[in-house]
Amino acid sequence: MRWHPKGYGGKRRDPEQVKRDGWREQRLLAVSLDDERLTWPERELVRQLGERLYGPTQDEGRETR
Repeated sequence: MRWHPKGYGGKRRDPEQVKRDGWREQRLLAVSLDDERLTWPERELVRQLGERLYGPTQDEGRETR
């Protein structure tokens, strides 16, 4: 079958391209706390935003602060 609906078949985008497109097209940001491109204060800000919007992570109970 040579014809396929949009979004099916063809070339698959890598995850970084999906994140980039999501930011540019929908103003949606997906960030990993383990992203080495971020400084510690940036990671901390992302962590705090995530906790405020979605609550603590599952491994939060294992951390000692």
